[in-house]
Amino acid sequence: MGEEIPAVRFRSVTKTFGDRPVLVDLDLVVPDGQRLAVIGRSGSGKTTLLRLVMGLERPDAGEIDVYGRTLSLGKNQGHPTSRDTVQLRSIRRQVGMVFQQFNLFPHMTALQNVMEAPIRVLKMSSPNARTAAADLLASVGLADKLSSYPRQLSGGQQQRVAIARAMAMRPKVMLFDEVTSALDPELVGEVLTVIRKLADNTNMTMLLVTHEMTFARDVADRVIFMEEGRIEEEGGPGEIFVNPTSERTRQFLRAILER
Repeated sequence: MGEEIPAVRFRSVTKTFGDRPVLVDLDLVVPDGQRLAVIGRSGSGKTTLLRLVMGLERPDAGEIDVYGRTLSLGKNQGHPTSRDTVQLRSIRRQVGMVFQQFNLFPHMTALQNVMEAPIRVLKMSSPNARTAAADLLASVGLADKLSSYPRQLSGGQQQRVAIARAMAMRPKVMLFDEVTSALDPELVGEVLTVIRKLADNTNMTMLLVTHEMTFARDVADRVIFMEEGRIEEEGGPGEIFVNPTSERTRQFLRAILER
């Protein structure tokens, strides 16, 4: 048997904004089905890593693969062709992302927000999309909010709609970027509960950028601590949170846990 193809692979990926390096010669392999927590200080490159996997940014150098297909090549390897663009769209459909801000369409109900992309992108019929969207909203605890507009929902409810919307595209890889950072503290738990349920009930690959260390410890199979665009330390949750080897990791965890 051949080697199993990982869900995501970074090969020597570098990304700069202006003259500031955000990711530096990054190598990373995320096996299929793994739940990877990405932790680190603000500005360490965590969100950029997710945006590169989503195809929202392009690396300056290196290569990013999703299930063995090239998602993105560094800018130093030329401009993408029209064929590359078609492949990019195909690969991006395998990846879903939930952002810090909910980004729901304000003029659409919760149900319409979840139905929109499957109809437009997956060419799903409206009745099928409606049924699937209703089921997804029920799965995140919003069966009674199908007709509600974003302004009528709490922040936690809006973020749960955003999770259902990302799931509606049937992604193989889900990216969560600090999904509770814009929420009031009393609403954080309801969103984390939904993500825990996803982790327990699916085999989906997940990359989770979070400052919620208890959540990361409970949900992740593996944790990476990023510092200045590099992976400073990685390992299982027990290793990283109980006995980190890097002094930088220890300092970061002390600062987070003492808040």
